[in-house]
Amino acid sequence: MLLETTFEIIDGKRLRVARAGSGPPLVLLHGYPDNLQIWSRLVPLLSERFEVIAFDWPGMGRSDRWSGGATPFHKAERLLVLLDHWKIERASVVGLDMGGQPALVAAALHPERVAKLIVMNSLVFWNVKTSWEIAVLRRFRWNQLIIRRLPRVVFRRAESTFLPEGQRLPADLREDLWSSFNQTDVRKFIVRMCAGYQGTLRRLADLYGQITCPTLALWAERDKHFPVAHARRLHEVIPDSQIHVIRNAEHWMAFHAAEETAKAIIDFAG
Repeated sequence: MLLETTFEIIDGKRLRVARAGSGPPLVLLHGYPDNLQIWSRLVPLLSERFEVIAFDWPGMGRSDRWSGGATPFHKAERLLVLLDHWKIERASVVGLDMGGQPALVAAALHPERVAKLIVMNSLVFWNVKTSWEIAVLRRFRWNQLIIRRLPRVVFRRAESTFLPEGQRLPADLREDLWSSFNQTDVRKFIVRMCAGYQGTLRRLADLYGQITCPTLALWAERDKHFPVAHARRLHEVIPDSQIHVIRNAEHWMAFHAAEETAKAIIDFAG
């Protein structure tokens, strides 16, 4: 079942948002080719303990694009704008895939706004091994060509490598994710975002040691694109951080291993 969503207007731009539960605020940041609906199984489990907020990043999903850049630094600033809009002084933040980097930036540069940080299955170091697909997509011209012109190939490859072998997304979730990613303007933004991320990865690594809030590297044991080595390295450089690896899980573990993922988040942040 998909999450119930509404559109909020921020400076004249629409932002698609899903909210559930009550308690300490917990904000969920998705990656690509996802949108907020990738959290559809996780949110009901987390809402028993938290006020959970998921949203489509501006320029992705069903949210309007905002002006400005597309690096993790820009997206961290947008997260702060949203926290102000929601009148949230301090929140715990969960970042998946390309939601992980802005979550790390926000925690490093704005420690007063991030209570606890959970990073899941993300490209967080420029010199740690990734899959061959990610290596190709980190090259701007290849990235631009493949994402703009071959969206169905990208989406099908994500579905086949982000889930356990033989599993597929339910029809309603697949349609919501695909129809979002298939928008030309969304894919143009993602191309810019990938270039912005690749260009700042070395700078990002220098920030991780500044993070002082409780931090959890929550990783899928079988993530084909961002191996557990990323989590171990993150754990090494962030003081007093923790690491938790979910056995037999794949990249989209927030969906296919929602119960184990929710338990790890609640145990850490609850």
